[in-house]
Amino acid sequence: MNFSLYSVAAFLVMDTDGHRVMAKYYRPKHNPLSTPLPDTKQLSSVKEQKAFEKGLWDKTKKPGGDVIIYDSYLALYKHSLDLIFYVIGPQSENELMLNAALNAYLDALSMLLRNQVEKRSVLENLDLALLCLDETIDEGVIVETDSTAIASRVSRPRADTSDIVINEQTIMSAYQSVREKMQRGFGPF
Repeated sequence: MNFSLYSVAAFLVMDTDGHRVMAKYYRPKHNPLSTPLPDTKQLSSVKEQKAFEKGLWDKTKKPGGDVIIYDSYLALYKHSLDLIFYVIGPQSENELMLNAALNAYLDALSMLLRNQVEKRSVLENLDLALLCLDETIDEGVIVETDSTAIASRVSRPRADTSDIVINEQTIMSAYQSVREKMQRGFGPF
């Protein structure tokens, strides 16, 4: 049984052609249990990661399933139009928790992208997608599973320019204020 908080080994987003759109691999630095499981790849080099991703995509490219054990890792995945989202964890990990993290991420991303979770919109808003991922999973630890909380932390505050009205009267008022302060400080002009 795994009693560690480090429950996610990787988070992947791939397109339907098997190309990497976004990937984040987690290797906790301070976890004493960070040694790889027997018969499990460490996935530390880009070459190993790409090979893992290609094999995983070959097994999951057809819609239908949502969980698979691949290469001694537990992989949960969801298809969304032209993307496939993966959460990869140790084989002994609780799949319900991984599923909750994946669903929370997808729901939050859907809110942020206004229900247009497709390759083009994810690439155009990659900053939001990565911030959303960081709010969901931090260094391999699932920190939030509430999609509205994730989306509210990531969403950009709208600049409300209607409160600031700059016109001639505002500029004259500012000029008068500066002039009065200068006269008090330096004497009359």
